[in-house]
Amino acid sequence: MPRVLATGFMVGLFEWACIQAVSPYLDWPREQTVGTDVKLSHLAATPPGLMITVRGRLDAIAGRKLTFSLTADDGIDKISEGTHERFVIDAGKFNRKVAAKASNGLAVKGT
Repeated sequence: MPRVLATGFMVGLFEWACIQAVSPYLDWPREQTVGTDVKLSHLAATPPGLMITVRGRLDAIAGRKLTFSLTADDGIDKISEGTHERFVIDAGKFNRKVAAKASNGLAVKGT
């Protein structure tokens, strides 16, 4: 692998930027968000040591669905652009569903 920012890390950076943008408006920790869709292009390689800036805009709110448009640059080039969707969740309800799924998965594997 070349020593540049990997696309997978770019996805995580876009997700983190959106989480940080909406967190002040949520009833945390009860309300949280989860990512459901990412569409981005990786336009230029970024070597270690450069500062990445992500700029985003919340374009739409449809019920619990939040749709963002985002761009990122490394101070030299635009390195990415795309969209990201997140859903506002009730953390307790979400965690109970995940725990039940994990329990069922372990029971199926154990039979």
